[in-house]
Amino acid sequence: MKKAVYRGLTALFLSTALFGLSTSCTKDLDQTPKYELTPDKVFVNLAGYKQVLAKLYGGFALTGPSGPGSGDIVGIDAGTSDYIRQWWSAAELTTDEAVIAWNDPGVQEWHRMNWDATNPLTRGLYSRLYYEIAICNEFIREATDDKLSSRVAGSELAQGKLFRAEARFLRAVAYSHVIDLYGNGPFVTDKDAVGAGLPPYATRQALYNFVESELLALTTELAPARSNEYGRVDQAAASGMLARLYLNANVYTGTPQYAKAAEYAKKVVDAGYTLSTTPSASAPISAYGRLFLADNNMAPASNEIIWPVIFDVNSVQSYGGTTFIVNGSTSGSDANWQRIVGQSTGWGGLRTTRALFDKFFLAGGDTTRDRRGRFYTRNQSLEINDLSQFTQGLGVLKFRNVNSAGVGQGAPLNFSSVDFPMLRLADMMLIYAEAATRGSADRATALGYVNQIRARAFNNAAGSAITDAQMTSDFILDERARELHWEGTRRSDLIRYNRFVESAYLWPWKGGVAAGQGVDAKFKLFPIPAADLTANPSLKQNPGY
Repeated sequence: MKKAVYRGLTALFLSTALFGLSTSCTKDLDQTPKYELTPDKVFVNLAGYKQVLAKLYGGFALTGPSGPGSGDIVGIDAGTSDYIRQWWSAAELTTDEAVIAWNDPGVQEWHRMNWDATNPLTRGLYSRLYYEIAICNEFIREATDDKLSSRVAGSELAQGKLFRAEARFLRAVAYSHVIDLYGNGPFVTDKDAVGAGLPPYATRQALYNFVESELLALTTELAPARSNEYGRVDQAAASGMLARLYLNANVYTGTPQYAKAAEYAKKVVDAGYTLSTTPSASAPISAYGRLFLADNNMAPASNEIIWPVIFDVNSVQSYGGTTFIVNGSTSGSDANWQRIVGQSTGWGGLRTTRALFDKFFLAGGDTTRDRRGRFYTRNQSLEINDLSQFTQGLGVLKFRNVNSAGVGQGAPLNFSSVDFPMLRLADMMLIYAEAATRGSADRATALGYVNQIRARAFNNAAGSAITDAQMTSDFILDERARELHWEGTRRSDLIRYNRFVESAYLWPWKGGVAAGQGVDAKFKLFPIPAADLTANPSLKQNPGY
């Protein structure tokens, strides 16, 4: 169970206060808004606003008002529709870092890169992103200065405005994922009246400009770094999202912004967050491994995680999020494996390919040296001849539903208490380092960041540090894979390096063949769902679909 601050936020996640609001800002999404309550009965005081704010945060972790079996989005299995599960699958299963054994509709298309505009999962992801945008828009509409002044006591007005800033941040994150995954799409803000008409189409550049302007403003309007409640965002989170946006600006707009990526990454580095460098004293768990345990809401892990999406085995339950990552990557017939990850049920789905394993093997020659590369190998083959066979491909022991004492948290409910790190310090250090390799940041500072990360990874072993000559852009790409694998960055990284669809870099089953092959450039973006194009004639399909 999380600590007191977390309990308060969790209770709000489960509040039904928002369920009565009309959240559909578009007519082309399969959503099921309910009308049991109206805004004038919900936004009555600061507590009411905070209940709805929690629903916005909960939109990244939960799937609907009635627990794991019910969803906000129809037309897709409720558990599958979870924001983190859908976004993670798009970012990881399409790359060299993850494969999946299941044969549910649309699942195998992720790794084989042969999806189309009718794929139910790419449509479910699209709908989840726009659902989050819709509920954020509704909150912001009800949090204007005039409405706050009439509903919130004067001494609490500043908190109400802070809540509004947090809603704008969450909306910006969802739009940033639209930019990254779909490029173009519908564009609606709080300025548009609900039901006034079909949302207009916006280009990738227009969406980028909006997200950039929002995040820039939020670097001062959010709470100062490390001053907010656990699980809520602050100015460092806005800078961190800006750093990621600028890192990929050349892909999104055609104009590189590496100097800006370095600038905002360094703002985060200098904001008071620190790397987790203390191994667990009561269990053989590395300092790095503690970042992905069931008590990563506590120091030292929490000192590195800038923005976590909260999960709890008892009270924040869904079949997505880290429950999907932990259970999905565990064998259902191997009790030892289940014990290692926290007595969790094994669903027998997610594994990794040789390509990720080799990043660690080639890094040190001995996979036990780099504490970041933990794989389950018993009864698992390194090579994959059949994607649907769970025993082919190695298990990844990164997210584990145990605490720092090694005590499993999964039984008897088998949900996860591991908070998902959407932003953390090491990522910011590596963003700065990549910018330096591209001539847009100080190399000495960057080298120091990289070697801090590697010192932790190798437990300060001799030879872990690299030299300036070794710090190339290609090295940073591989180091990001070692440090950030299974954290949702790999697809964007490969696209930025021109290695996602191209034949210059292959991995097992890329493009649907065992040895891997290049694919059509159209797969750098997902298609706008066909059903949404039919419902909204103003939308335009991405090229090639």
